[in-house]
Amino acid sequence: MRYNYVMPTQAITFKKWGRKGFSLFRVLNKLVHIGFLAVAYHQSAARPVAEFVSDTTSVIREYDLEEVEVTAQRAPVTFSETARIIAVISRSELTQLPAQTLPELLDYLPGVDVRQRGPEGVQADLTIRGGTFDQTLILLNGINITDPQTGHHNLNLPVSFDQIERIELLEGPASRVYGPNAFSGAVNIVTIQPEEETISGHFSYGEHNLTSTNISGTLKTGRFTHLLALDNRSSDGYINNTDFSAGNVFYNTWAELPDGKLNVQFGFADKGFGANSFYTPKYPEQYEKTQTWFSSLKWNSNSKLHLTPGIYWRRHSDRFELFRNEAPEWYKSHNYHQTDVLGLQLNSWFLSPLGKTAVGTEARSENIRSNVLGEKMENPQKIPGENSYFTHSKSRTSFSVFLEHSVYLNKFAVSAGVLLHHFSDPGFSWNLYPGAEISYQISAPVKLYAAAGQSLRMPTFTDLYYSGPTNQGNPDLKPEEIQNLEGGFKFQTKFVRGNISLFTQKGKNLIDWIKPAESDKWQTQNLTSVTSSGIEIGSQFYPQVIWGDNFFISQVSASYFYNHLKKQEDAEIISYYVLDNLKHKFSFTLQHKITKRLTASWNLTAQDRNGNYTLYNINTGTGTETEYEPFWLLDGKLNYHVGIADWYVSATNLFDTGYFDLGNVPQPGRWFRTGIRINLGIDKLRKP
Repeated sequence: MRYNYVMPTQAITFKKWGRKGFSLFRVLNKLVHIGFLAVAYHQSAARPVAEFVSDTTSVIREYDLEEVEVTAQRAPVTFSETARIIAVISRSELTQLPAQTLPELLDYLPGVDVRQRGPEGVQADLTIRGGTFDQTLILLNGINITDPQTGHHNLNLPVSFDQIERIELLEGPASRVYGPNAFSGAVNIVTIQPEEETISGHFSYGEHNLTSTNISGTLKTGRFTHLLALDNRSSDGYINNTDFSAGNVFYNTWAELPDGKLNVQFGFADKGFGANSFYTPKYPEQYEKTQTWFSSLKWNSNSKLHLTPGIYWRRHSDRFELFRNEAPEWYKSHNYHQTDVLGLQLNSWFLSPLGKTAVGTEARSENIRSNVLGEKMENPQKIPGENSYFTHSKSRTSFSVFLEHSVYLNKFAVSAGVLLHHFSDPGFSWNLYPGAEISYQISAPVKLYAAAGQSLRMPTFTDLYYSGPTNQGNPDLKPEEIQNLEGGFKFQTKFVRGNISLFTQKGKNLIDWIKPAESDKWQTQNLTSVTSSGIEIGSQFYPQVIWGDNFFISQVSASYFYNHLKKQEDAEIISYYVLDNLKHKFSFTLQHKITKRLTASWNLTAQDRNGNYTLYNINTGTGTETEYEPFWLLDGKLNYHVGIADWYVSATNLFDTGYFDLGNVPQPGRWFRTGIRINLGIDKLRKP
């Protein structure tokens, strides 16, 4: 299916704007200096003429061999080989930032909006450039772990903050790179793979009885290296019914073999949390319990035809309680959901005199059992450990084939590809989604780039089947589609970096919750078209490169993000979605020394969000339409390094600002934490 932007003949007028827990098109909450590292992958030196060879031991063109490979294309590329903006937070930088959890860390990426309902990221919605949380693809070490039930669960990962090596962000539609559902962008979380045997520990305590413990170890057995990490966090919460308890287990083993590299990973996450007003302010005593199982096996060959076959499996269980304690007589059952995803993929790439070519395929099976989502089962199934039954289920499959080719000539770099996708549900056919990027090295420090592409997003099971007293899904929904165009330039020297990026996106068949009249139920329909246009500006300055390591300021960064959304309605109906995107965002970050061993990091953020929310009065049972107010946030962290240990004190929201980031849920005020990280080599323990 190709895009068609012919406007309907009927005039489009909405009677009312509203909002939803999964509201449409949000943008950006925090932006950090690392966002400007989007520029870092571009070489400061002009490139010589490329010489393509068939031997992978040769470099296609000259670039810094220290550069990190990123998943910006189907074939492996370094920063300098990419044309589009790739933002990266490395491990050395993430340990200096005032973030304590993965959602907080993601919040520092450019173009990203992480809207948290509870503390410490117990539930967080991730959006990119004005998309919805259902439109963002999440990968763990290159494996798609996106949840088909709802995007609310995409960040339920079996990996803690301490096991992250880096985070990669590709903004804008990316289906030809990552497959379906990379609608507004994708985030790849890469975990650590230490070369040495180590034992590490991270222990912290904070206000509201916040405790966190992470213990990990790395062991070598022959050619194999094994990593095992255990993590547990809990808190009493900052207001009523915001307590939580969460734990992770993550295991990863890898081996460098004569013919390639084998990688196996396994994870389990268990989380329970008070969900104060998460989905409706009318009932503040909500509670949610989730469990996530994940495993994958991947092989990377080092032959001239590079083959990367892989298989992965993810199970997610969700129990939602509208009433945590005493429930009224009319309340009959909690909501239970269990999704199982099984995927098979095969990527391959090779070099030739014509450039670098990648081909591959992926098959994915998505399944759900629930008491509210899916089609009614003939034989209900007992829910393990619960006094209830799965009464509904649904299975669907998708199949994708991709082709990509990249060429590097003189100062030009060009990459183009296409995704051919098929979905099993009736009414869907084969659809083609192309994309291309080009860059030109104007001078040693300056590079221009442009990119265009199309993407799709399949409806979630919630979009299709959710049924409640006031809401009704639609099993006949079509995929969402989007067309993207962006361009800009990047500037890099050894001591300063910067970028300016302009983008525009046009989407159709966007899924909206609507109703013809006040008395009707909310229904999901493919009615909405949205045009999103914006600009990103970023800069980084490294004074120590000029004045030496003893200079007290190590890094200064500033960024600005602007996004404008124009929604085109399809009829005179009432819409429950709202344009509550982050319209303006400014961020300033400073990292500096205090003494030789004591360092500090500060991040100042200002944001102005469009839209409004219902400020609910529990005493009167009524709500008031309230606009989101602009606010400033200041986070800080002091870090003291000595020997094998790093001791720190951090604080979020130092101004103790009262604000709303997502609907009726007030965000935490000032919150202090302290902790210590210890890293000890196993060899030291083995010595008598």
